[in-house]
This record gives sequence, structure tokens and C-alpha cells, in this order.
Amino acid sequence: MILPVAVEDVKREVKILQALKGHENVVNFHNAYEDDSYVYIVMELCEGGELLDRILAKKDSRYTEKDAAIVVRQMLKVAAECHLHGLVHRDMKPENFLFKSTEENSPLKATDFGLSDFIEPGKKFHDIVGSAYYVAPEVLKRKSGPESDVWSIGVITYILLCGRRPFWDRTEDGIFREVLRNKPDFRRKPWPSISNSAKDFVKKLLVKDPHALASTLDEDELANLRDQFQAIDVDKSGSISLDEMRQIDSNTDGLVDFTEFVAATLHVHQMEEHDSEKWRLRCKAAFDKFDVDGDGYITPEELRMHTGLRGSIEPLLEEADIDKDGRISLSEFRKLLRTASMSSNVPSPSGIRNPQKF
Repeated sequence: MILPVAVEDVKREVKILQALKGHENVVNFHNAYEDDSYVYIVMELCEGGELLDRILAKKDSRYTEKDAAIVVRQMLKVAAECHLHGLVHRDMKPENFLFKSTEENSPLKATDFGLSDFIEPGKKFHDIVGSAYYVAPEVLKRKSGPESDVWSIGVITYILLCGRRPFWDRTEDGIFREVLRNKPDFRRKPWPSISNSAKDFVKKLLVKDPHALASTLDEDELANLRDQFQAIDVDKSGSISLDEMRQIDSNTDGLVDFTEFVAATLHVHQMEEHDSEKWRLRCKAAFDKFDVDGDGYITPEELRMHTGLRGSIEPLLEEADIDKDGRISLSEFRKLLRTASMSSNVPSPSGIRNPQKF
């Protein structure tokens, strides 16, 4: 007998796969079929094996900093894409990342969204799910959100760099106690030989207070949105092309509006809620990145410079330019940011054959 909850789980996973379809670091969804007994989900073939297997095959089961950075960047792009859609993966671990091919430089693909779920801004999950070694403290406290994915990536990064788990015990309950009570060890080898920037990065990911996680960047980093641009600038051209902008088209209408762009480059609501002063500073820093000539307004030319759009940008101005003077002021920019991350819509599933049989 198939329980209704199992049917809902399958339908949700298909919806999630469709929402993330086309992202370079998510296993591609082709279609879903069903017969009288089963549902068959057809996905991209990944022949390179699990990330876990590659870790174990490395000398001392650890990556170089350079190679680890390549892997972690791809995982963070998956998390960013999920969170842009109001989705939390909830089970990020090396076994759930596959390599497309056996080539050393093969792209990494996230898979297994069976525990993933959509979440509304400000809401929390109250169940405990995931894998013990990678579960975030807030999950164990039954108050988790998107930040739990960041914690899991932090655990994976720790493993990539040193070949050991940051929290370990012989039992699951023991692991949970370690996660809640203790801090990762950065004193044992090879950590003394690992760069301070790498250690600092891991520590920022493994922050036990999820509210503090949104404020782990220093002011210099906040003033420079280079990392956010690089996350979208797939071809490393230094500008964001229309094709790359489509990767963050949250409502899948084929057009990337300014709201979607800003939502993809700044986690607005967490910043505003956590510290209003830091919110104002970050908002101004983001505005200044667009306001190249420093005249206090973002002009159409400056929008073109930062988005790489060659055609009309009037739809972008229409959305942001409240007083219709043909440019965007700081106050208009702030108002836009306050609603930016609320604007993403997830497409409903349309590729399931005979969905009424679920």
C-alpha cells in the first residue's frame, strides 16, 4: 500500500527538480513516468561517481586548497540557486554530489532532493532530517531554515581540506552532542599548514548561530560584490551576459528583471532583520557598486555596464524607478531591496505523465 505522504514526497521532489532544471551544478531532470506500481524519474547520467569516492581516493583523503575551492564554489552555487527559489536542500553531503564524468575537471552535480522542501521567508522547519555528520545545530534544535545548507557545506569543506570530520562519535546521539556542544579542531595537522583565509572561510560557514551567519563578511567584503558577480558570471568574462542572467530568472518568464538580479546578489531580508545599521551600510555599498560616477543615482548606462545587457533596459527602470525620472536613487534602491527576495516564484510541475495516478 502506498501511503499518501509518500505520494506527496514524490510529487514534491519532481517539482523541485523541475524548478532547478538547467542549473549547471544540479543533475538534470528529463521526465517522470509511472505505471500501476511505481513512479520513474528520468535524470541525467553522471558517470564520475560520488564526491565521497573522490575524497577517499585522494592522498590522506584531502584536497588541495585550490581544488577544494573549485568543489566548494559549485556547492555554494547550488545552495544559492535553491535558496533563490525558496528551497532548502536539507541533506547536503558528499554522497549527494556526483561528477558528470570521470574527468578530473568534471562539473559537480547535486542530486537526491528527497528531503528538500520549500520554505516561506521567516518560517522554520521543526523536524530533524539529514545525515548525522552534516546536520546543523539549528536542525537538532528544530528551528532550521536555509542556513542549514550552509552549515553542511562548511562540514564538507572541513573534510575536503583536512580529511577528517569536524564532529565525530561512535553513535548518532554522540555526534549530535558534538555538533551542539563543541567546536571544530583547527589545531591538529594539517590545519597549521592551511592558509588563514581558508580556515577563516570554514569558520564562517560553521557558525552555530544562524542569525550571525548573515553577517560573517567584513565591511571590505561587503563593499565589494565581486563574489556575487562571479557566482553568476559563469564564463568568467567579467560581465554578466543575458544568458547568465537567465540562470537567475526566478519566475521563468524568459526575462530577468532588476528585482530578480538584486535578489540573487544580496540576501536582503536576513540583513535587514538582523541589524538595521548593517543593512543600511550594505545597501549603500551595493548601490555604490552600480553608481559608478558617484552622482547619487544609477543611470541606464550604469545598469548596462553591470548587467551586460545590450538592448533596452526600460523594463528594469520601470520596476525600480518609482518617481519616473529615468534613474534610480538610493531610496528607490532600498525600497527595491526590501522586496527583492520575496519576488521569486517556482514553476509548478508540468512534465509528469498522468499525474492523476500519483
